[in-house]
Amino acid sequence: MVMKMHETVDTFRLTPEGTCLETLSPSEIIGLFQESRDNIHPLFRRCALAVLNCGSETDDVRAILEQYRDFDLQVIRTAGGIELELRHAPASAFVTYESDENGDVTVKHKMIEGIRQHIFAVLRDLVFIKSEIERTGKFDLKTSKGITDSVFLILRNADIFEKRGHHKIVACWGGHAISKEEYDYTAEVGNQCGLRMMDIITGCGPGAMRGPMEGANIGHAKQRIKNGRYIGISEPGIIASEPPNPIVDPLVIMPDIEKRLEAFVRLGQGIVMFPGGAGTAEELTYILGILSHPENRDIPFPLILTGSRSKRGYFDMVRRFVENSLGEAVAQRYEVILDDPEKVAKAMNQGLLEVKRYREETSDSYYFNRNLHIPFIFQEPFLPTHENVGRLEVKSDGATYGLAASLRRVFSAIVAGNVKPEGIKAVEDQGPFAIHGEEAIMGEIEALLTAFADQRRMRRVGQYKPCYKAVCDL
Repeated sequence: MVMKMHETVDTFRLTPEGTCLETLSPSEIIGLFQESRDNIHPLFRRCALAVLNCGSETDDVRAILEQYRDFDLQVIRTAGGIELELRHAPASAFVTYESDENGDVTVKHKMIEGIRQHIFAVLRDLVFIKSEIERTGKFDLKTSKGITDSVFLILRNADIFEKRGHHKIVACWGGHAISKEEYDYTAEVGNQCGLRMMDIITGCGPGAMRGPMEGANIGHAKQRIKNGRYIGISEPGIIASEPPNPIVDPLVIMPDIEKRLEAFVRLGQGIVMFPGGAGTAEELTYILGILSHPENRDIPFPLILTGSRSKRGYFDMVRRFVENSLGEAVAQRYEVILDDPEKVAKAMNQGLLEVKRYREETSDSYYFNRNLHIPFIFQEPFLPTHENVGRLEVKSDGATYGLAASLRRVFSAIVAGNVKPEGIKAVEDQGPFAIHGEEAIMGEIEALLTAFADQRRMRRVGQYKPCYKAVCDL
């Protein structure tokens, strides 16, 4: 039986067997039940719907929410723990079959196992963040140390750290709206990395986030690696527009984009970046800003930008932007490799060996990079409201990393206006975000974003309408 995307399953119960929530103490059961009912239900509902909508080809969040407006779920307390009851869940999340019982044909449903595990991972992280990070006051989230400690604890609670066996972890960044040619290239890079026994972290969505995982999965299979990891890191504001792809295992939900980005660079020992849009520009300015800080000058951290030969113009454009806004020295912190997945994997493998030697010499752990200094300006959550965006000043009269932090926030606001429900509504109600800055830098931003739009990197479907306007008044 083939089900259409809009069809739903009226009622379905999920049990947590084989997941992180299988064994719970009585107090944990009560806590999960109360948190899910009283504090996180709207957020949990939206994130769970995104997980159930895995494989969707749209990044129109509101269309998804409207399409499944009757969807709901709740935590049910049982004698041995908890269960989840889903109502009107997308039928695409299930395998269906017909059963002949007493002469009557009955349609039965079984949820796809990866989706079931992802839903319980979402519940685990949302409850933990609310109960152990935000409410207890154990961490001073107004300090750099407090934020890093909270990132560590969320990852540890998700059982992400691996101290034995696999040690090589590569973060892969890039766009969710990419062509088949670009996707195939990301998959081959992943394959070459998998052959060299590297695990993969991505933002867990489609496009350049799925391709490297698919390729690494094949590479691991060729090497008969049975415990390869394909770590997906998301956050509540973006998960609905970038649902976790089916390969992600395990999944982690961080509280906000800043902690999501920090998790990438604390876990990953190097980064491979593919072509993308505003979100990729946000990631690039984030990592370049951190690497340009004086305290990180001697810390090895391989950063490779790569794509097929036909994307040379894209990388030339990115280099012009980086050099003209942040300076030529910053552009030296990354390497561009075109049309050669094997060379990318070899260069990254060599870089990871240097990282390993450095961390052994400095007694830093290989599974969580504490020596990397992340200035508080990159950690402090930035809520992209019109008021906050209007207060941004993109200017070059301070430290390079400070300008990079401002640029990162600009691109973060544009991502919000493009794909996040709250950002889209704010732009509709109040008009485009007004971004203030120096004329030269604003010109570079405009040129970059216009090129992204022309290449259809800002939206997967539909016509792109800019959610920003540049104000050159500094």
